[in-house]
Amino acid sequence: MAVKPTIGLSSLSSSKQSFGGQSNVFSGRVKYAMLDDTTQPKAFKKFGEWSSIGCIFFDKINQPIPNPQFSTDNFARPLFPNQSIIPLENEIVYIMALPNSKIQSNVNNLSYYYFQPINIWNSVHHNAIPDPILSDLLPPSQQQDYEETQGGAVRRVTDGGTEIDLGDTFNEKLSIRNLLPYEGDNLIQGRWGNTFRLGSTVTEAVIPNPWSREGTGESGDPIIIIKNGQHEEDTDPWVPQVEDINLDLSNIYLTSTQAIPIGVASRNYSSYFQPPIAPDKFTDPQIILSSGRLLFNAYSDSILLSSQDTINLNSENSLNIDTKTTIIKSDKVLLGDKNARESIILGDKFLADFQSLLSTVMSLSGALQTPIGTGIPFIINPLIPVPAVQVQNAAQKMLNKIQQYKSQVSKSK
Repeated sequence: MAVKPTIGLSSLSSSKQSFGGQSNVFSGRVKYAMLDDTTQPKAFKKFGEWSSIGCIFFDKINQPIPNPQFSTDNFARPLFPNQSIIPLENEIVYIMALPNSKIQSNVNNLSYYYFQPINIWNSVHHNAIPDPILSDLLPPSQQQDYEETQGGAVRRVTDGGTEIDLGDTFNEKLSIRNLLPYEGDNLIQGRWGNTFRLGSTVTEAVIPNPWSREGTGESGDPIIIIKNGQHEEDTDPWVPQVEDINLDLSNIYLTSTQAIPIGVASRNYSSYFQPPIAPDKFTDPQIILSSGRLLFNAYSDSILLSSQDTINLNSENSLNIDTKTTIIKSDKVLLGDKNARESIILGDKFLADFQSLLSTVMSLSGALQTPIGTGIPFIINPLIPVPAVQVQNAAQKMLNKIQQYKSQVSKSK
């Protein structure tokens, strides 16, 4: 397999190449992140083409430059291969000089790698900070934002956004909030209100949460909450937020003992003789999916729903089934209502017998329409008694097995 050559640090001094001792670590300001093949085509080709995706070019904090310099001296790869946190322009990252693919031939051959952005503002949205040396070169519209952040003020703008350069496509949203952590939590947070909480029940938290209500488990009972899209609040945007399954856009909750106060779209369980526990009262382990719409698609096989108790399909409008064949195998089927008692007729069997009866009635009718002789008195047709007996026998036969026409499985109201 052909491998693109690794960009080494041939120009690094020996003091920076202390492999075998402590690797050199310093901070750098991101100037450009390689995310496509067209924005900087020369740099893309020079630094490995598609293997350069996710890499950055940086300035040393004490050696700022006005524009990105695409050289090996300020090129860094992501430190971890299976976890990518793409930094924004003007965010500060750790830069480390570590071994590259040529380590087998030369232990001093190093490359730069970067670690995730430094949490300068303690913000999940962005942690960019302007370059004080370059701020004088900026247009007036950016001066105020840069002066405020240079002064150490936490970004608490309320005018709709920042003028600080964050990249070509990243637009700051002032409504993005951090998750409020609880003791022992493990939080993974994206930049746009998409979060992952490995948490637990916290019964005595100073700031309560919806899954730790009194009487629904003990402190330390595990819960996982996956959320995409946070809800709006009236508080300042830098105030942390707790998940709300009824207001956040899309949610997955994996519970153990927690009762989740979800407001379901429909609570009609009138088809049950013994209704299930209400969704917001259930305290056994469960998985809850909640969003504006749920789509289950099995592109090559089946969707299997299996339950130890019941399966409830509950809708405020209708239940629609569009398929070539519908098969229901059950010991008992009640249609229309749980108290349905009216039996459903076996259509094929009934129609076969009814057709025979109709044929006999037609024969009788034909015989009755055939007179013997003319004038008065008429002579009774001798053929009448035979069809009449047949009609009587056929009717009696149907009466004798009338119960067989009733289904022992399906009932209809």
